[in-house]
Amino acid sequence: MKKRIKTIIALCLVTALGIAQTKSVAKSPPTLIQFSGMVLDQDSLTPIPFVSIVIKGTERGTVSLVNGFFSLIIKSGDEIQFSSITHKSRSYKISDTLKQKYYYAIQVLTKDTFELPTVEIYSWPTRDEFKRAFLALDLNDTDGDRADKNLTREELSYLERTQTASASENYKYVMQAYYTKVYTSGQQPMNNLLNPIKWAEFINSWRSGKLSANPKKKTN
Repeated sequence: MKKRIKTIIALCLVTALGIAQTKSVAKSPPTLIQFSGMVLDQDSLTPIPFVSIVIKGTERGTVSLVNGFFSLIIKSGDEIQFSSITHKSRSYKISDTLKQKYYYAIQVLTKDTFELPTVEIYSWPTRDEFKRAFLALDLNDTDGDRADKNLTREELSYLERTQTASASENYKYVMQAYYTKVYTSGQQPMNNLLNPIKWAEFINSWRSGKLSANPKKKTN
């Protein structure tokens, strides 16, 4: 009888210890992990910048850098969601038995193609006005006629007066002025009195009447 009582007491103690251990394991907090890695394109294996990396079911996350690198704190058992505008979304499940403090992974995303609706652009407010202008278009002139019209003296004179310098010409002018300033730094500035190019410009201006004290009046 005493042996049976001792056996029952021993079984009760073992059961109580097992339940206590189970509760302690259930109440233990999940492991915090430093999750880092790279996000790459599946075809070219190039880094994908600005990918949204969010822990599913939470509002915590980060964004991949220009070189595709990311890093954030997660818990064991979390599911990580990778989202990008140019690629298909993909999730990554962290094992709930993971105990290490640092975890590294390379996530590969597949490119996604978006088909945008067709956009028709007209230089007229409505399609009817465009239709009327198109039907009234005069196409009798040949390419030669239009070329002769663009090369008339009046057209070339107008372009000469109104045509502004291009970006390349402005850049060359500014850089030439800068080089001249650097070349003459610490000495007397350049004297155009002995510059033959400036003398040629002066003579041409004088012959054309630009330097005349009494400019010629236009006659009707």
